Amino acid sequence: MAKNIQAIRGMHDVLPSQTPHWQYLEACVRDVLGRYGYQEIRMPIVESTELFKRSIGEVTDIVEKEMYTFEDRNGDSLTLRPEGTAGCVRAALEHGLLHNQTQRLWYQGPMFRHERPQKGRYRQFHQIGVEAFGMAGPDIDAELILITARLWKELGIDGLELQLNSLGTAEERAAYRQELVAYFERHHDALDEDSRRRLHSNPLRILDTKNPDMAELVAGAPVLADHLGEDSRQHFGQLQALLTAAGVNFVLNPRLVRGLDYYSLTVFEWVTDRLGAQGTVCAGGRYDGLVAQLGGRSTPAVGFAMGVERLIALLEEDGRLPEAARADVYLVQMGEAARREALVLAERLRDALPQLRLLAHCGEGGFKAQFKRADRSGARIALVLGEGELARGEIGIKHLRDELPQEAVAVDRLAGRLAEIFDKS
Repeated sequence: MAKNIQAIRGMHDVLPSQTPHWQYLEACVRDVLGRYGYQEIRMPIVESTELFKRSIGEVTDIVEKEMYTFEDRNGDSLTLRPEGTAGCVRAALEHGLLHNQTQRLWYQGPMFRHERPQKGRYRQFHQIGVEAFGMAGPDIDAELILITARLWKELGIDGLELQLNSLGTAEERAAYRQELVAYFERHHDALDEDSRRRLHSNPLRILDTKNPDMAELVAGAPVLADHLGEDSRQHFGQLQALLTAAGVNFVLNPRLVRGLDYYSLTVFEWVTDRLGAQGTVCAGGRYDGLVAQLGGRSTPAVGFAMGVERLIALLEEDGRLPEAARADVYLVQMGEAARREALVLAERLRDALPQLRLLAHCGEGGFKAQFKRADRSGARIALVLGEGELARGEIGIKHLRDELPQEAVAVDRLAGRLAEIFDKS
């Protein structure tokens, strides 16, 4: 016998018992973002590889080691999207959404990175992303952070810590980069293999190392904040003042750099200690240079993305997620004529009672087997339609969860009787 084909490592099925959790989170996000005036955009999951090389940076871990890249039949290099911002910018430019106008956009869907699977980190993972274009001030940075804070409140997620930093401008980072490289070169022997590889290509990422043996070395490194100009300091200070006025607590983390090359000025992360090593549930920042980098006019931009699987893990831990919706009514039938009538009757009931969750039995099975299925469905009511009921123009109502006698109701009164039963619940 052939071996069953399994899902690809790091890519998971979302089962029927789990999909209500996803729907609950997505509905909350859609509601909150709509109240802030953000519009949904949907992009393809496959893009030109060049898009990510130009946006994320060719010397990042994502581009060098993690992307799913392949040639199509035309010989073009394509990549399954590892993140959503680059595709959102590409779409906005392609369709003229950024010409002399501001935009508040959001999207959701799967992303792909070939990483080592572990708790909270998968090779196919899902993100909800939010991007705002055309606004340069710290007020829009603050709005995005306030959106995330409101989401945690609406979802009932507690214990997240907001970390803030400023990366300054590209010119300020360049000056800082030289000093940082010089510092790490003086301590070259103390660097691990990964840090040595990044030293001249992406030295800021060394600050984000998870290697505890390098913690003391990183703690002694130069601080980017000391290299910020007056405009960058003012932007960061105003952001902090806005968040403080709105009652949002935060901590400053001078080592927070984010893993993508396109960030500038504000960067932030919401982190937790409840998910092991993968503690970031939402992260983002400002990327004012990316639109021009991808061929558009210079446009200020800021955004964030949150990991759906990680948020659901927190909600599950807190017991805040709904159970799968159960049936209200299970329609049992016996006999050829009753079987034909059952499907027609079920459609009439769905027309009359749009909110009713009705399961009509299909296939073979006697009354005993059908009642077992009715019980497993979670339905409160079983409707019983046999040859006798059909001849009398009636249908039986059997209460599966309540100690009530079975009753017979005329078919033309059935919708009204069910409305009465479920109105009382």
